[in-house]
Amino acid sequence: MSEPSLEAPPWTIEAARSLYNVDRWGAGYYDINSEGHVVAKPLHDKGATVDITDVIEEAKGRGLKFPLLIRFQDILRHRVQAINQAFRTAMGEFNYQGRYRGVFPIKVNQLREVVEEILEAGGPFDFGLEVGSKPEIFAALALQDRIGGLIICNGYKDTTFIRMALLGIKLGKQVILVVEKLEELRQIITISKQLGVEPQVGIRVRLLAKGAGKWAESGGENAKFGLSAVEILAACDLLRAEGLGHCFKLVHFHIGSQVPDILTVKKAVQEAARYYAKLHRLGFSPQYLDVGGGLGVDYDGSHSAFDSSTNYSLQEYANDVVYYVSDVCNAEKVPHPDIVSESGRAIVAHHSVLVVEVFGSIHKTGLADTLTFGESEHALVRELLDMRRNLHKLNKLEAFHDAAERREDAHNMFVLGLMELQDKAKIEALYWQISQAVVLSFQGQAYVPEEIRKLEDSLGDQYLCNFSVFQSLLDHWALGQLFPIMPIDRLEERPSRETTLVDITCDSDGQINKFIDLRDVRDTLPVHALRQNGAGPEPYYLGFFLMGAYQDIMGDLHNLFGRVNEVHVFLEPDEPAGYYVEEVIEGSTVVQTLTSVQYDENELKRQMKTQIDAAIKSDRLKPSEAMRLLDDYERGLKDYTYLGS
Repeated sequence: MSEPSLEAPPWTIEAARSLYNVDRWGAGYYDINSEGHVVAKPLHDKGATVDITDVIEEAKGRGLKFPLLIRFQDILRHRVQAINQAFRTAMGEFNYQGRYRGVFPIKVNQLREVVEEILEAGGPFDFGLEVGSKPEIFAALALQDRIGGLIICNGYKDTTFIRMALLGIKLGKQVILVVEKLEELRQIITISKQLGVEPQVGIRVRLLAKGAGKWAESGGENAKFGLSAVEILAACDLLRAEGLGHCFKLVHFHIGSQVPDILTVKKAVQEAARYYAKLHRLGFSPQYLDVGGGLGVDYDGSHSAFDSSTNYSLQEYANDVVYYVSDVCNAEKVPHPDIVSESGRAIVAHHSVLVVEVFGSIHKTGLADTLTFGESEHALVRELLDMRRNLHKLNKLEAFHDAAERREDAHNMFVLGLMELQDKAKIEALYWQISQAVVLSFQGQAYVPEEIRKLEDSLGDQYLCNFSVFQSLLDHWALGQLFPIMPIDRLEERPSRETTLVDITCDSDGQINKFIDLRDVRDTLPVHALRQNGAGPEPYYLGFFLMGAYQDIMGDLHNLFGRVNEVHVFLEPDEPAGYYVEEVIEGSTVVQTLTSVQYDENELKRQMKTQIDAAIKSDRLKPSEAMRLLDDYERGLKDYTYLGS
């Protein structure tokens, strides 16, 4: 009877989709075409398909270097429409009598182009903004120019913040100041009297229900924001005493960002709806119930309650919010409120892709073939050579243990000065070659020992990528947030390498060694081997997807790597390709990042010229060479902060 074949099945585009889960986390916005290129479908199947490699080539033609952020503005519009349609569908199904009034929390992505696009797409739905700081209220007042336009003001507030919100009311906008602590309400009342304008007040309820996932502790009874039941009653008494009970417009709660489990949402909505109903029974008539943020994004495509996923769809979320608000209000016999949600992550996450270029690799067995072995090798070298030669006859796990022991012996001898560097190098190379062969021998087996799994991870390459984790992927470094990462092209080929990714910062934390997987977190990413041509290495690009929420704005200047180059892509049926690059925003230059930490461009140039002049006078430099070097320095100040060619 013949042995079953362990050969891998033929590689297909469908196999690539499955390996990288793109058909799951892509939410219909990303796919792989027949050429093996990642494509964007901003309107799903109702608009043009954009080949990301074509956008890359256009950006290169315009002189842009990597890393490069690509924004698909039509995805923003599609997401705004999707969330409004989901709530409209739910309200129709449950005979809901109120309206849906979504707001975009601009802390999720404050970039003007993003906020403007969302407001324009949200115009037909009376979509509004949420702010949580003074700079944000100043921006929102200018951008939200519709009469009756909704602005929700969260966060702690000072006099200037409150005055600006009240100015918005005078301009005809519906600006609601959400009270986070009782003292704020007294301050709001005092300032509104000074300005002669009635405030519009919301109260954030501190629920006992709390979220799940990485941001679970931002809710619950120990939350940073919100009023307890006792404080809510005190606030109601104060509004009544001031004759401002009619100014109580909104009941608010928030259970945290990226809530993975729909049960958490259900419990919180039920509790908050009960607060709304009881306040109505006390004689107040709040118009809105604000369910806050928390609507999650399925980053890994597993459709589970894992931190980087969600076990519910957008429509299920809307259905549950509407159903439970309706159910409580019907039971309490109070009117259905207009529902507000602050679902920023779900609107903006999908619309941007970071493209980084791989410029090199580090792998354990890379130079092993350059070593030569003679007759008079060290005893440990001879043992490992014999082990490598006869590995097919040996127990593979036992052979690995023996190789590891010889490697440890060699290390100890080297530290004690009993072994030469050449011998240590040969032992290291042989150890990794044997380890690789052992790992290969276990492939296809039903059971693989845990130490062999770990060995396989340690054998993985490191791909050197021209970007900064701290600038572009801060949530991965700080919180362990997973993002979909995959090659942009060559997906018609089977990936042959496993790798982790390292950035160009001089920090050991500047790496990515956790990747999405359908069943668990992967420690390595499947990639293709880097190829060489006559001019050097061929470009190899990786895409970091679902980058639109928080990553744009929260990145830091570690090593003074600044903002990255951007291109904005719009669909346009009249264009031959069905789309065009509408805008290019150049990333930070060297001098811009230096200026942000108090270096002055002219002073830097002056100090360098002083040193150059001194070098000329002391004959360390010839004048012509010195001027060329000074010109290089001054020209370099205008360079992109990331690596160039």
